[in-house]
Amino acid sequence: MLDQDLKTQLKAYLERLQRPVVITASVDDGDKSNEMLALLEDIRAQSDRITVDVRRDDGERTPSFALSSPGYDISLRFAGLPMGHEFTSLVLALLQVGGHPSKATADLLEQVRNLDGDFLFETYYSLSCQNCPDVVQALNLAAVLNPKIRHVAIDGALFQDEVEAREIMSVPTVYLNGELFDQGRMTLEQIVARLDTGAAKREAAKIASKDAFDVLVVGGGPAGAAAAIYAARKGIRTGVAAERFGGQVLDTMAIENFISVQHTEGPKLAAQLEQHVREYDVDVMNLQRATQLVPAGDDGLVEVKLENGASLKSKTVVLSTGARWRQMGVPGEDQYRNKGVAYCPHCDGPLFKGKRVAVIGGGNSGVEAAIDLAGLVAHVTLIEFDAALRADAVLQRKLRSLPNVRIITSAQTTEVLGDGQKVKGLVYTDRVGGDAHRLELEGVFVQIGLLPNTEWLQGTVALSPRGEIEVDAHGRTSVPGVFAAGDATTVPYKQIVIAMGEGSKAALAAFDHLIRTSAPAETLTTEAEAV
Repeated sequence: MLDQDLKTQLKAYLERLQRPVVITASVDDGDKSNEMLALLEDIRAQSDRITVDVRRDDGERTPSFALSSPGYDISLRFAGLPMGHEFTSLVLALLQVGGHPSKATADLLEQVRNLDGDFLFETYYSLSCQNCPDVVQALNLAAVLNPKIRHVAIDGALFQDEVEAREIMSVPTVYLNGELFDQGRMTLEQIVARLDTGAAKREAAKIASKDAFDVLVVGGGPAGAAAAIYAARKGIRTGVAAERFGGQVLDTMAIENFISVQHTEGPKLAAQLEQHVREYDVDVMNLQRATQLVPAGDDGLVEVKLENGASLKSKTVVLSTGARWRQMGVPGEDQYRNKGVAYCPHCDGPLFKGKRVAVIGGGNSGVEAAIDLAGLVAHVTLIEFDAALRADAVLQRKLRSLPNVRIITSAQTTEVLGDGQKVKGLVYTDRVGGDAHRLELEGVFVQIGLLPNTEWLQGTVALSPRGEIEVDAHGRTSVPGVFAAGDATTVPYKQIVIAMGEGSKAALAAFDHLIRTSAPAETLTTEAEAV
């Protein structure tokens, strides 16, 4: 099941086990059960601390397997074969069940241990979903830490009957005690915040008591991480307030144009960014959404108000709030979000196997999505507003070579149709003839670009007609002491490497601002003392 290189790597990881791990397999006579047993045997062979117990007709999903350790009350199960992106989740689960400590903060781990209640989580994932491992790993860790938390990670492609019965059309989808809990990427911090109702209030009070920063970075994507590192290296008081550390990188699949790194994936890069930032004396405040920017007053401090009611003050601020997927803004889009309307073909594509879908957008993202989906679904219709596709020629050639793809140009999507539960089709208008047409399908993947996360800055900082923060060559905004970087700004070409460079530049500019604005006051003080 596993190749020799992977076995060698796995053996090295499993040497970190501190206590025995029992894998209890629930199987039948099917091929998938046999594949799972082969995988578990490969794992068992890499460590003498691991044993495998095979059971049939035990009432559990088949094929599935549970991880436990003698003397510890742990309820953690994988339903299916956690390969692809989820193999890392399996390795981490083995290590944590086997006593290897988590890298999460001590405060967060203690918060999980103190949760009280009866929590049965079920997470539906797909093996191609880059967002799913974060959720699976977070809930697995919670199940290891707290015996009142149980978790089952379920491969939606393998348990299609459950997916159909629960009408799951987006992954990750999480159920708690049989009821829908949430969909999409979630961190352990976010999950705990939902379960621990007093957490937000405590965090707000903690934030409100913080002293003013020299540099406060708002946003935790590549630009924000770079700004924080460059500021911290100057030895000045640096803070980061981020809604989710990693930003849009977390939603990126393959990254092959980050110079000197031939290939990586978004979640991996995001984790490395956060790890790098935390190596410095940076106050990282995650899960914090900024709602208002107040320019500096008589005290010389810029204020950033947060959604939880707290506020932060700083001598300078670097805005790096990034961007998000642009929506079509048509009737039915919001109603059927995660019920057939999707924005991540890598994550949700496997749920539409054998079905008919549409991709909205003819740029690189849209054409790449259509190519990926064509290998999974029955048919793809790509709809482009302009008279021609805008994607690179090589992508267009590949798309046109596929037999199950139809391309419609000069078309405007006007409505998403459904039966109240899920998508059934869409309506588009021919921009040349003006006729309306209806397509019967089960999925709509929207790939029409990005919108900057700057609504909260309107009326405070100068924005372009597209809502981007206007910056000069130094990253300065229209507000003194406030700088900006990354996809939220007017800097062209929204790329990770560019965002990092702009974030670094904004931090250096903020430091220069601090030097130049503080020097006169210090000089006057010295002269006054001399007199």
